[in-house]
Amino acid sequence: MPTTTPPVTAPTGVGHLRGDESFPTAARRSLADPQLRRNLRHATTTIRAKSAGVIAEQSDWEQLRTAGAAIKADTLRRLPDLLEQLEEKVTGAGGVVHWAADAVEANRVVTDLVRATGADRVIKVKSMATQEIGLNEALEAAGITAVETDLAELIVQLGDDRPSHILVPAIHRNRAEIREIFLREMPGVDPALTDDPTALAAAARRFLRETFLSTPVAVSGANFAVAETGTLAVVESEGNGRMCLTLPETLITVMGVEKVVPTWRDLEVFLQLLPRASTGERMNPYTSMWTGVTPGDGPQTFHLVLLDNGRSAVLADEVGRQALRCIRCSACLNVCPVYERAGGHAYGSVYPGPIGAVLSPQLTGIEDNASLPYASTLCGACYDACPVKINIPELLVHLRAEAVESRPRPTAESIAMAAAAYTMDRPRLYAAGQRAARLSRLAGRRGRGLPPPLNGWTASRDLPEPPAQTFREWWAGR
Repeated sequence: MPTTTPPVTAPTGVGHLRGDESFPTAARRSLADPQLRRNLRHATTTIRAKSAGVIAEQSDWEQLRTAGAAIKADTLRRLPDLLEQLEEKVTGAGGVVHWAADAVEANRVVTDLVRATGADRVIKVKSMATQEIGLNEALEAAGITAVETDLAELIVQLGDDRPSHILVPAIHRNRAEIREIFLREMPGVDPALTDDPTALAAAARRFLRETFLSTPVAVSGANFAVAETGTLAVVESEGNGRMCLTLPETLITVMGVEKVVPTWRDLEVFLQLLPRASTGERMNPYTSMWTGVTPGDGPQTFHLVLLDNGRSAVLADEVGRQALRCIRCSACLNVCPVYERAGGHAYGSVYPGPIGAVLSPQLTGIEDNASLPYASTLCGACYDACPVKINIPELLVHLRAEAVESRPRPTAESIAMAAAAYTMDRPRLYAAGQRAARLSRLAGRRGRGLPPPLNGWTASRDLPEPPAQTFREWWAGR
């Protein structure tokens, strides 16, 4: 009987898909930080209100969501063919396409490409894919400096910090903290800098302008790639992306393979969905598109690195593959009660919040992120907010089942369930157990906990109080 090799997940030891500790452990530390909780509550409340306002203006929002989900589902069904079509079109337009099976290969490809130019510094557009693979660390190891040009990413980089939100990486920082980071780490900053947002943005602009004009290589991600023409698209709000995509001589784009869309008409749907669901804007302030190389205009050398890094493993799961529809809008983070209180760092992965809780365990394999599917109340707010209708609660339950199946047997839970089944199958033993349970009423609240090793279940909740009489006793006394 022929055997098939399962798709490979993202490798360990490289990139930022795995945390050093479980979600509950990291979340306890976040919950003890009142300033972090205030920052998160203020930011997510503001974004939610702004997004709800512009979505309410769109009378066909639900039809757009349905169209977005259908286009993504169709794309995933014929992903290999669309990627080959994209490669043909990019190559035909003067670009070079590289295929990277994982983070190690992608980092090697990009590092070699930068070395070949002779540059020791690159400027970067905000990119989740390059954060996922740990590209900055790989470039640093090769003696190449990567300068983040997105304001929030720059704050994170200067603060030697980690992103905590997909769209707003420094959402956990308030403006007073940002001022302190700039004064401490930004060369040439005015000592009289205030925490006024305009002044902070101006300081970052002055710092980055010389870098834009003197760096010959840029690295970007991509929000979308159109297979029918080989066109790449990046949307952003600050204009730094436009500078990175047009000024350097060499442009290297690292893109997850799921970002491809079949046609321009399909792209039209996502350019309506993304800004309203993410930043609460009617359209993105900057939408940059390019197709290969144009002589005399923009970068004269273009490389596209198509990244797998576990995505084939996600695609192979018929239930789990819907996570690949994600367009990184972060709408699910902004409505999630767990994210709002625990913050992004607690998830350990570069993808926090509800989408991270279903995407990261699939990219790495459930064993490496087994606690993340439990980082949810299953309230369903993420499903309602998702512009491409990813059923995140369904995925969480699906992954919880995988996490349970992956545990070594026997577990305390499986022993308890086996004991319960044995007892319920024997009426006399079951009745004796009911009488014993009623004795716990005499012990009051302190008696309503389970003994080890089951005490974890009652660490934060009480057992239901046993009834005064059983159903059989009630029935017999009628």
